[in-house]
Amino acid sequence: MPKFHRIAAFCVMVAAGAWIATGEFSSVGSAQEAGGQESPTPKAAPAPLIRTVSAVTPVFVNHARAIRLSGITAADKRVDLAARADGVIATLALEKGGTVAADALVMTLEGPEAVAQEKIAEIALAQKERDLDVAEKLFQGGSTSESNLTNARSARDAAAAELARAQASADRLRLKVPFGGIVDTLAVELGEWVQTGAPVATILSLDPILVKAEVSEVDLASVSVGSTAKVRLVNGTQMDGTVRFVAREASAQTRTFPVEIALPNPDLTLPSGMTAEVSLLASPVRAVVVPRSIITLAEDGQLGLRVVGDDNLAQFAVVRIIDDTPEGLVVTGLPEGVRIITAGQDLVRNGEAVSVVAEVGQ
Repeated sequence: MPKFHRIAAFCVMVAAGAWIATGEFSSVGSAQEAGGQESPTPKAAPAPLIRTVSAVTPVFVNHARAIRLSGITAADKRVDLAARADGVIATLALEKGGTVAADALVMTLEGPEAVAQEKIAEIALAQKERDLDVAEKLFQGGSTSESNLTNARSARDAAAAELARAQASADRLRLKVPFGGIVDTLAVELGEWVQTGAPVATILSLDPILVKAEVSEVDLASVSVGSTAKVRLVNGTQMDGTVRFVAREASAQTRTFPVEIALPNPDLTLPSGMTAEVSLLASPVRAVVVPRSIITLAEDGQLGLRVVGDDNLAQFAVVRIIDDTPEGLVVTGLPEGVRIITAGQDLVRNGEAVSVVAEVGQ
């Protein structure tokens, strides 16, 4: 037993000597401050991360946005002729597909009674005018009374009224066209009996011919009467036209506004009812053309671009896309004096300092 104690004491002594030899005993308590708290170990602050981005100087242009619409051709004027009286068609100067001149007499009805009444009324009026002339001379010579003169004038006026009634009755036998155009439909034949109001023919005026389309509420302010429009018909024909009409009341169903574009058609080759594509040029606005890939979103969902100013601090600029072209998106709202970040825009935030390098090829 005593031998065991000696061995244990010897081991403790060896261990203590080894610990003293390392010098660690001198550091005991040195890592603590007064009050038993550990003293903080000072650390160097990390250097701020500066990202490198590519940027370009925007080129502002005056861009006239093209408003593209779908439309259909239509006649400038259209009228459905109808019989004005009952009777048998005596003459018919209409041919389906043919042309007629403005104010041309195209149909007459048989009506000998009405024609005779017109002749009788003309003769009666001529007689009453001669009687009035005689009465005026007699009155001036003192050979007749003023009452006789007044009666002569009244008789003349009554005869004139009767002639006007007879002419109106005879005129209903004659049918004229209000404007020149093409006979699109013909519903009667020579010698046919027609009643008052029966359809006779449809006349279309095709010069100019119209393209009818509808413009949205957003684009209405960019369309005005007199502006130029480019029209491409379904058969490949391309023409320049003029906006002739812009409605001021929207369609209740579509909330769009009808517009009419007039196209010259002197040879009447363009028909009514043909499909057309219309391009209207809006008023030019100051804009920038940018690649689609650099458009980004802000945290609140607004559409815009990452830009950097002379201070090399990144910012977000809200823009509005006004057109989509083969060269890129056309946007407005970009402030002056900034460069557009084209690479690395999704890795920086507002107010963050960046290192800017020119885009390759700039």
